[in-house]
Amino acid sequence: MLQPDICRIAATQDICGEGCVWHPQQNAVFWTDINRSLLHRCSLVSGSIETWAFDQPVTAVALTTQQHLLTLILGGRIVLWDLRTYRETDVLFRLPGWPSLRCNDARVDPSGVLWFGTMQNNVKPDGSTAQVTMWQGNLYSLAAGGEAKEWESGFGIVNTLAWSPTGETMYFGDTLANCLYRGAFDPVCSRLESREIFFADFPRGLPDGSTVDAEGNLWNCRFGGECIVRIAPDGAIAGVIDTPVRNPTTCAFAGDHASTLVFTSAADNTRRDEVEGCLFSLETDVRGMLSVPLQL
Repeated sequence: MLQPDICRIAATQDICGEGCVWHPQQNAVFWTDINRSLLHRCSLVSGSIETWAFDQPVTAVALTTQQHLLTLILGGRIVLWDLRTYRETDVLFRLPGWPSLRCNDARVDPSGVLWFGTMQNNVKPDGSTAQVTMWQGNLYSLAAGGEAKEWESGFGIVNTLAWSPTGETMYFGDTLANCLYRGAFDPVCSRLESREIFFADFPRGLPDGSTVDAEGNLWNCRFGGECIVRIAPDGAIAGVIDTPVRNPTTCAFAGDHASTLVFTSAADNTRRDEVEGCLFSLETDVRGMLSVPLQL
């Protein structure tokens, strides 16, 4: 049974729901099912759901400065996708090493540059999930019309890309290492200037996707941990939200007051439950930081 304060808003039962973002002009949430290569859209007004299929896993979604264009992060490429025609209009990046490697989480920094991580491809041709056994993940940045820049390497699964409200701190993580990092960040030049451990070895699950609120707290979904942990800027635990699913995967703030937290989830192979792999919402008492669009 769902907790009273958590609502299921889309019963898509994804294998690995991920990459959610709120589109303010459409008042809709976009998110993906990585393993089924799907993009979903759910209207927060009508509750209607639309779904599109692609030829590669879809791992994340980002807004752009043109309201009719989305940035879609696929397994082996990053593209612009037109909401009017439902077609790709441009390829911004092709990942060397695909399909042995794939893209993973992605977010846009305060200056409008896309940051994304990569990992060993764990999506089999039939859509099932393989184990990640190699530490091949890299952290990249990509400005529209520019070349991708590699910043860090040697990770298991690069996840959680987020920035403090001032833009002067960047957060990213490695799921396999159960570790979230932070670094000094230049929000004008889009430059990561350092890295240190921020939050590690939390016993409930592993770090997946995150978002930040206006107070500077990082909200981190814990894959396998049945919760979302709210982490203060000093690394202390500010709160833990128990979820009705074993594998919450990523989250974003939405709504007119940016106080609604939406989060995706992945299926749990150890139990069969109709709420697993669905999209949820939670009303909070804070204002969240909204997603920054890719500068085109």
